Amino acid sequence: MLALERKNLILEKLQREKMVVVSELSREFEVSEETIRRDLEKLEKEGLAVKSYGGATIGENVNSELPYMVRKKQNVDGKQRIARLTAELIQDGDHIMLGASSTAVCIAKILKSKKDLTVVTNSLEVLLELSDMQGWNVISTGGKLKEGYLALIGSRVISSIQPYNVDKTIISCKAFDCIKGFSDSSDEISQIKQAMLAAGKERILAVDSTKFGKLAFSRIGALEDIDIIITDKKPENWILENLQNANVECLYPE
Repeated sequence: MLALERKNLILEKLQREKMVVVSELSREFEVSEETIRRDLEKLEKEGLAVKSYGGATIGENVNSELPYMVRKKQNVDGKQRIARLTAELIQDGDHIMLGASSTAVCIAKILKSKKDLTVVTNSLEVLLELSDMQGWNVISTGGKLKEGYLALIGSRVISSIQPYNVDKTIISCKAFDCIKGFSDSSDEISQIKQAMLAAGKERILAVDSTKFGKLAFSRIGALEDIDIIITDKKPENWILENLQNANVECLYPE
């Protein structure tokens, strides 16, 4: 097993169980305890774990970027509910901008029932998912690959987005707060999402309920920068009131 694969499996276990024990991991992966300690040290440096005596607990740093293979397994049912609601807003022939996220991949899968869509995206996973769609126009932004993110980033992404005008922009975020707005872990990611929002006639934020009430490092925008928010369950009443006051429609499963 490759070291990166082992580290991601440890991280998955941390996300699921909230803590791990060095001796148990050593037996599970058939490596020395010292190797496991080095894995945990790397996760701690990335803000994804907190080492403790004999093991580690989950890190709660919202500004740390989880590997895509870990993120895609989180709250899968919630993301699928969001995807179904999002698909109801998309019409045959629409031009859409789809940001890179594990939620976006769920949306892309459900959108495959639509006809003649044009999709602009910086997500490699979305590009692969839509690679067999006949009659569609699937456009890659270009850019450089972000390690562990399966998305293209950098100034070339922004410059390739700017010429487009689309019917709907759909992005996600790492954190959402009614006062501070919605945010992500880095300027690079936030600036791409800002450019995507600027290209959209209708701006949709698809975000699961675990992101509410949190702040991440780099602000993407405020409530007035989106038209619709789609989430996996009904938000608290005070959040709904703030969204209503900002003229933001909130969609969630009944």
